[in-house]
Amino acid sequence: QVQLVESGGGLVQPGGSLRLSCAASTSIASINLMDWYRQAPGMQRELVATFTSGDSTNYVDSVKGRFTISRDNAKNTVYLQMNSLKPEDTAVYYCHAGVLYRARWYSYWGQGTQVTVSS
Repeated sequence: QVQLVESGGGLVQPGGSLRLSCAASTSIASINLMDWYRQAPGMQRELVATFTSGDSTNYVDSVKGRFTISRDNAKNTVYLQMNSLKPEDTAVYYCHAGVLYRARWYSYWGQGTQVTVSS
């Protein structure tokens, strides 16, 4: 069982920045996948940023060059630095962890944190 707690959301003006944090209840070094999703009103949840093999990262096209996913293994925390925010980035952002155990994947989600980009 992995518990995830997000923080750092809020209201920001277009062009501003926010940093989201996702604190895990267990060592993130033991978690196979950690990534950030978001869901805007009336839209499907979409994958925003993820770690691929090793420390490689991947992003949805709409955030490339503006968002950065990072992690601090010592703090069991994953971050999402969001710069040059746009109104279309407004959504609830969710941290996700995927654990492969005995050939079965287990998915864990945080409660979500609201990000609103508006003037």
